[in-house]
Amino acid sequence: MSKTILPVAIIGAGPYGLSVAAHLRGRGIAFRIFGRPMDSWRAHMPKGMMLKSDGFASDIYDPASEFTLKQFCSESEVQYRDTGLPVRAETFTSYGLAFQERMVPKLEDKLVSSVEQLPDGFSLRLDDGEVLKVRRVVLAVGITHFQHIPTELTNLPPTMLSHSGRYHDVNRFEGQRVVVIGGGSSALDWAGLLHQAGIDVQLVSRRKELKFHTKPNGKARSWWQQIRHPQSGLGPGLRSRFFANAPQAFYFLPERSRVQLVRKALGPSGGWFSKDMVVGKVPTLLSHTVERAEVQKGSVHLHLRAADGATRDIETDHVIAATGYKVQMDRLTFLSQGIRSSIKAIEGAPILSSRFESSVPGLYFVGVAAANSFGPVMRFAFGARFAAERVTDVLARSSSKAQTGLSTSSVVTEHDVTSVR
Repeated sequence: MSKTILPVAIIGAGPYGLSVAAHLRGRGIAFRIFGRPMDSWRAHMPKGMMLKSDGFASDIYDPASEFTLKQFCSESEVQYRDTGLPVRAETFTSYGLAFQERMVPKLEDKLVSSVEQLPDGFSLRLDDGEVLKVRRVVLAVGITHFQHIPTELTNLPPTMLSHSGRYHDVNRFEGQRVVVIGGGSSALDWAGLLHQAGIDVQLVSRRKELKFHTKPNGKARSWWQQIRHPQSGLGPGLRSRFFANAPQAFYFLPERSRVQLVRKALGPSGGWFSKDMVVGKVPTLLSHTVERAEVQKGSVHLHLRAADGATRDIETDHVIAATGYKVQMDRLTFLSQGIRSSIKAIEGAPILSSRFESSVPGLYFVGVAAANSFGPVMRFAFGARFAAERVTDVLARSSSKAQTGLSTSSVVTEHDVTSVR
């Protein structure tokens, strides 16, 4: 291990990791960032899906907002509107990769295999065998670590069961019968895209009805509508406006209230564009839950129970569990057992300070893992600006103190950062 101490390491290279990195770079704070850029979007979202977020709310953030999605689309000659025109996932992914090349050019496409706590920081081991010492770590790991599959399905073999975040190409299911479990955006996207690809698909949901965002009518909103239902990065409405624009105020709500709001607010729903793909086209069973699943004669047999108690069986070849994500610290197996056991959590998510710092000093969480502390906005790209600005301010102060208290030979400078290998 090198004796040189790196001030900051960022683990994860999605919208949050890239935004934090761009802000650190803008402040001249030395760091290294590890991960496959935009991995969740490149490999774990169904090809052909569209974002529920409006165009103006789908930026990745640099300090001066020099490279927005709008600018990328203009340069790439891709159609764009702030509102009313869905952003294709492929467009957002390409934008993220372009953002990385322009704003975070020294990203390292490597995995962090282990993180150990040291008396004055952390030891990181990379998948290429390199070991480095880091003073502070920012975890921007996104959602892929936290895929949730109900226990009623977990006995099925991997060849017959997958989470909706496992695959990217819907055509891999060609010639198979597929049942999608769930009623949220992922379930509706998968069901609609599979149907469009000519695949035999059925949707099963415990919800009484499917919910979709309201399709924009293209008309100017009256001043009264704008007051009662103000626009925000999370959609129209006073609650959404609060969640989107006041994550710091959200933090000071009682803990139990925060957790309940995150659980219930902005619940499962599809984009308005999903409705035409699903309703009246995809066979759908509502108010049904899976009681058990088993393999019989090479097929999956799902045993369902309706809300009125009636039972029903479905035979299929493959089950896609579009059943969401649950933050659980024990899923982050690259963190040492000592670190994981030291992280104070509520319902699996880390309890964070107002600076995004966990109970392990020097270990910060941004993105979905920070939702219980700063609200539902942390589940969306729109929250990355607040997280990046807040964490960068904290790390800038910490870096300044460290530079004051240590000799220049023991701290990495921005000039040195590319040679610390």
